[in-house]
Amino acid sequence: MRLRSFVAAVAATALGVSLAACGGSDSGSDGGTGGDQTLTYWASNQGTSLDNDKQVLTPVLEQFTKDTGIKVNLEVIGWNDLQTRIQTAITSGQAPDVVNIGNTWAASLQATGAFLPFDNDALTAIGGKDKFVPTALATGGKAGEDITSVPLYGLAYGLYYNKAMFAAAKVEPPKTWEEMVTAAQKLTNPAKNQWGMALAAGSYTENVHFAFINGAQNKSEWFGADGKPTFTSDGNVQGVLRYLDLMQKDKVANPSNAQYDNGTKSVNDFATKKVAMVINQNNADSSIVANGMKAGEYGVVPFPAPAGGEQVASHVAGINLSVFKNTKHKDAALKFVKYMTDATTQTTLGKPFSSLPVLKDAKPVFTTDAAEAAIFSDIYNTKSKPLPLVPAEDQFESTVGKAMNGLFAKIATGGTVSADEVKAALQTAQDQVAASS
Repeated sequence: MRLRSFVAAVAATALGVSLAACGGSDSGSDGGTGGDQTLTYWASNQGTSLDNDKQVLTPVLEQFTKDTGIKVNLEVIGWNDLQTRIQTAITSGQAPDVVNIGNTWAASLQATGAFLPFDNDALTAIGGKDKFVPTALATGGKAGEDITSVPLYGLAYGLYYNKAMFAAAKVEPPKTWEEMVTAAQKLTNPAKNQWGMALAAGSYTENVHFAFINGAQNKSEWFGADGKPTFTSDGNVQGVLRYLDLMQKDKVANPSNAQYDNGTKSVNDFATKKVAMVINQNNADSSIVANGMKAGEYGVVPFPAPAGGEQVASHVAGINLSVFKNTKHKDAALKFVKYMTDATTQTTLGKPFSSLPVLKDAKPVFTTDAAEAAIFSDIYNTKSKPLPLVPAEDQFESTVGKAMNGLFAKIATGGTVSADEVKAALQTAQDQVAASS
């Protein structure tokens, strides 16, 4: 079930289905003032496990209770289940007060009408919009409307490279796509099961991220100003083909990567020195080190564009906070959002969750490597672009990402994929999105 399908359903049932059950405890139901209040908070999995998240968050939430008297009932939900849980909460009314969302879901969830708009009063209550990095705040919802989520944890893609392998091959960290491919080819030796790069080529979410980034590097958009999909533009087709060619034409990625259905597997190959490079978000650091690679053994540069291309190295990745509109504890929920997005809490959580700060002038604490911190901060602040802020964004992710899964699978089994085939696959995805709009 996808978010877009809920928009009409929620609108149609808004008068008949009460969301009064939202918001945890019934105590303190006077709009968030007075009473023995308890907020229900659904947190997404950011650490090494659900239990790890609980261990990290519990003392932070206990401090909030100590400061405000407001209790927090925490549930950490894995990414495989979170979207479905949110969708069910929207239609059933059995919702938490505050929830983490992937920031790419913001416009789709906004369209359901189930979430509290952060108007001027709400933004003032959480400390004002000016405290946030503009690129992060831009992920909060559709342009021109009051956002319904605010940034919590920032993430960005970088190109990790093995310093010793690069030195042995006498290649420099790449500044362009062409340099990256050349370096990867020199570092590929299938006979020794050594590859220049590892790709999460079986993950539809990873694949669609790189479809978007490569299209953006070609100065191409995935949706027009009218919100209609423009998947089959030449820039998008060529961008997708360029990414597929890392396995197909350039032969720098192991065909078995077509079975890698999450980024962890490709990161593990890098950490165990089976590959020289991997493209991943900055929260890969903890997994890299946990798998045996020392911090000084790898470096990071921005994911490069082709020579002359637009300098887009990542989408604006990360986690946002939303408040369900019919929470019984609006004021308390806004106090909680303010607390989670203040400088002290951001610093406390930034290291264990390997996140980038979403606040202006804040410094990353996820790494002790000043150069790496500066590179990721620059990528996040100046070389990132938000994924399409349209209600059909979730369908864009699903249809385009899964189309790329199929194209990678064909390449991995010895087939060849042409630009025409890429365009045909994107046309099918575009038709599916257009038909449900």
